[in-house]
Amino acid sequence: MFEINLTKKAQNQFEKLKKAAGQHTSGKSQKSSKQEGLFKQIKKTINFLSIDPRHPGLKTHRYCSMDHPWDKQGKVFEAYVQNNTASAYRIFWCYGPKPKEITIIAIIPHP
Repeated sequence: MFEINLTKKAQNQFEKLKKAAGQHTSGKSQKSSKQEGLFKQIKKTINFLSIDPRHPGLKTHRYCSMDHPWDKQGKVFEAYVQNNTASAYRIFWCYGPKPKEITIIAIIPHP
């Protein structure tokens, strides 16, 4: 298993999405809001990353259009939170800085 770290940018994005998911007003409908559903998907994706970054459902692949936070030669990866959705969310991450750690760089809609 990997320990998950978040950059300051990713932490801010995570908290913003968490807050948006929590603003769903409880009415008669038990169905989750889109924001609640998105936040559940993000948490599930982070859990899969911590267990196995190569999990087939993540569709993890290298992403070359984003800088590694501390190693200019380091690899950045993209993992799918959603697929076949307009502005589908992705998690951008890298290994490190220590062994058995993954750092999430960003949680954003597909660029």
